[in-house]
Amino acid sequence: MKKVLTIAGSDCSGGAGIQADIKTITVHKMYAMSVITALTAQNTTGVYGIQECDAEFVGKQMDCIFTDIRPDAVKIGMVSNEKIIREIAGRLKKYRAQDVVLDPVMISTSGSRLISKDASEALKEELFPLAAVVTPNLMEAEALCGFSVGSPKDMERAAEKIAQYGPGAVLIKGGHLKDGADDLLYEKGRCTWFSSKRIENPNTHGTGCTLSSAIACSLAAGYPLERSVKNAKNYLTGALEDGLDLGKGSGPLNHMYRLSPFANGYPFR
Repeated sequence: MKKVLTIAGSDCSGGAGIQADIKTITVHKMYAMSVITALTAQNTTGVYGIQECDAEFVGKQMDCIFTDIRPDAVKIGMVSNEKIIREIAGRLKKYRAQDVVLDPVMISTSGSRLISKDASEALKEELFPLAAVVTPNLMEAEALCGFSVGSPKDMERAAEKIAQYGPGAVLIKGGHLKDGADDLLYEKGRCTWFSSKRIENPNTHGTGCTLSSAIACSLAAGYPLERSVKNAKNYLTGALEDGLDLGKGSGPLNHMYRLSPFANGYPFR
């Protein structure tokens, strides 16, 4: 069985962060492990509090994982301060982690800032060079490149700029584009576009976490990056099309849409 590690914050409402990652990894029939960087008080209406984990304890969690059940891929999500970022980077280098997918969680879908400003430089300096791919959305791409990103041409410029920080590739997610929802993969100077129809579903809580975890799963399975992105997008599209509607705000996805409890009777047999 392939093993995937998620390093991220906990979402008590279950739609994003560690919880979304574990659901995604499990549905891909892989073994999920987690390193928790922060506890969040959040739900479908917003983020109401963040309690950061001690950086040294984050490192200790990583030691326990890498010295016992080594992951085949690593997904990194919310890392909210410089000390935690440097601790994670040090352990990834020490254990020569492979297939690292970095989702630079800087701004939530609801617009809340999830990372301190002084941590942004550490993120680019320490973690970007270790990543096989980084997966910013348009708002995060703007924060990283320093200019407005609102069109496909802007996305190409932004990807080229972000690539200078050293990741293997950059995937800019176009879900917030006005005229479409296409994503751009920039790898070694080459642009590959993934066309996507816009799914009319307001419930998008945790889409970024889900996509990056799904990419990590395909990389762990041995797929090349471009195919891994395509696989992950197909999975995310299905989760959105399922139309789960929970909560009072932007609700979560149905990560388990591929499983039908009634396929062989209920409960599972």
